[in-house]
Amino acid sequence: MKKLINHPEDVLNEFMRGFSIAHKDLVEYKTDPVHFHRAGGAVQGKVGLISGGGSGHEPLGGGYVGRGMLDAAAPGAFFSSPTPDQILAATQAADGGAGVLHLVLNYTGDILNFEMAAEMAEAEGIEVTSVVIDDDVAVEDSTWTAGRRGVAGAITAMKMTGAATDLGYDLARTTEVCKKINDSMGTMGLALSACTVPTAGKPSFDLADDEIELGIGVHGEPGVKRVKIMPADDITDVLVDAVVKDLKLERGEDVLLFINGLGATPLSEQYILYNHAWDKLDALGVNVTRSQVGNYFTSLEMAGASITIMRLDEELTTLFDAPVHTAGWRAGA
Repeated sequence: MKKLINHPEDVLNEFMRGFSIAHKDLVEYKTDPVHFHRAGGAVQGKVGLISGGGSGHEPLGGGYVGRGMLDAAAPGAFFSSPTPDQILAATQAADGGAGVLHLVLNYTGDILNFEMAAEMAEAEGIEVTSVVIDDDVAVEDSTWTAGRRGVAGAITAMKMTGAATDLGYDLARTTEVCKKINDSMGTMGLALSACTVPTAGKPSFDLADDEIELGIGVHGEPGVKRVKIMPADDITDVLVDAVVKDLKLERGEDVLLFINGLGATPLSEQYILYNHAWDKLDALGVNVTRSQVGNYFTSLEMAGASITIMRLDEELTTLFDAPVHTAGWRAGA
C-alpha cells in the first residue's frame, strides 16, 4: 500500500482537520460527534439540507457544504454510514427554523441511521423530511442495498436541491423537487481497478489487467458483469444505452450529461467518454443543454468513471444554473 499518510488509524481525523482549515471560510468542523456545517451556522428562515455517508468519496461530505448546496454533512468512516448521533448533530446545525431535508443515498446502513436520527430530531421539535437517492440503473439490489444504489447523481441532487432552498422553497416544495430530480436521472459506471481503504491495507476487489467491471458500485460492489477491456467508445455505448433505456428518453428532450471520475481516471479520459456520449445523444435527437465533467463522487483511488444523464425542464435547468460556492463545486458565485 503506497499512500501519503502517517498512520492508517489517523487518516480520517487528519484529512478532515486539514480540509476544515483549508476551507474555514466555508465550513466548520466538529469532532464530537463528527460533522461539518456551514461557516456561521444555519441560515434562519431557510430550509436546511443535509446529507452524509462514508468517507472516501471526497469531495462528497464537507466539500459540498456551503452556499447553494448542503448546510451540513455527516461523514462516516471509510465506506461506512455515519452514526445517528452524527446525523442528529448535522440536522441540528442545519436547522434555521424552516425544517430540514435529509438527502439519503440508498444504502441500508444510511437509511436506518438517517431514520433514527430523524426520529430524534423530530422529538426535539425539528421538522424533518427525507428523500432517498437511487439513480444507479446497473443493479436493482446489491450486497449493500435494497433497491437501486445512490451514486454520482446524488451530487447533482445536492446541488439542485440546495439551490431550491436558497431560492426560498419551503420544506414541502423542496422535498417534492428533490424527488423530481431523483426521478429524472440515471447513472451507470465502470471500474478499471480497485481502491485500497487505508485501514484495510489491500485492494477491495481483484480485477485482471485485461478486465473491467461494468455497473460497479462506489464501494466496489459487483456490477452487471466483468468483461475484457474495450475501447472507450464501446464502454460509453454500454453505459449510455443503459441509462437512455431506463429514462425512456425521447427525441427533442433536453438533458444534463455528467461524467464523474472515481478518483484515478484523468480528465483527458473522462472527456473521451463525454465526447462519444454527446455524439450518441445527439444522434438520438436528445439535446445536451448542460454538462459537468470531473471528480465529484470518488472512491479513493479507484480507476473508472460513471455517466449520469438527467432529463431537464425549465425548473431543473434554473436550479442547475443557480450559484453555488463550496469547496467541491463553485459556479456563478
